[in-house]
Amino acid sequence: MQFSVSGDRIKVTPSLREYIDRRLYFALGRFSPAIGHVIVRVGDVNGPRGGDDKYCRIVVKLRASGSNPIAIDDNDEDLRAAVARASNRVGRTVARAIERKRRKRAYQRRRLLVEDISQAMHVDPQEDLG
Repeated sequence: MQFSVSGDRIKVTPSLREYIDRRLYFALGRFSPAIGHVIVRVGDVNGPRGGDDKYCRIVVKLRASGSNPIAIDDNDEDLRAAVARASNRVGRTVARAIERKRRKRAYQRRRLLVEDISQAMHVDPQEDLG
C-alpha cells in the first residue's frame, strides 16, 4: 500500500505526516492487499482567518479492476480531528466496497456451479434459482 501526502496552504510537518500514516495504517492496514494507492491532501481553506476550515481528503484506489476510487472529505477547526474522522470513514467505506465485491464473486461462483450441475442433470437452471 503506497501513501502520498500533500498540503494545500499547509506545511506537512514530519509529525503530521507520521500522524496521518499511523491513522491510515490503523484504518486500512487489514485491507492493504486490496489497496493500490492512497492519496491524502490536507489544507486550509480560509488561510489565517480561522474557523472550521481545515480539510482532509483521502482517495483510495483499489487494486480490483473496474473499481472506482473511494474519496472521503472532512472539515474541522483542528486538522488532526479532520484526519482522524476521514481515516475512520474511509476504513468503513473500503470495508463495505471489499465486502460487496466478495459477495458478488461468491454469488457468481454459486450461479456457475448451479448452471454446471443443471446442465449435467439436464435441468432448467432458472427453475432451481427461483
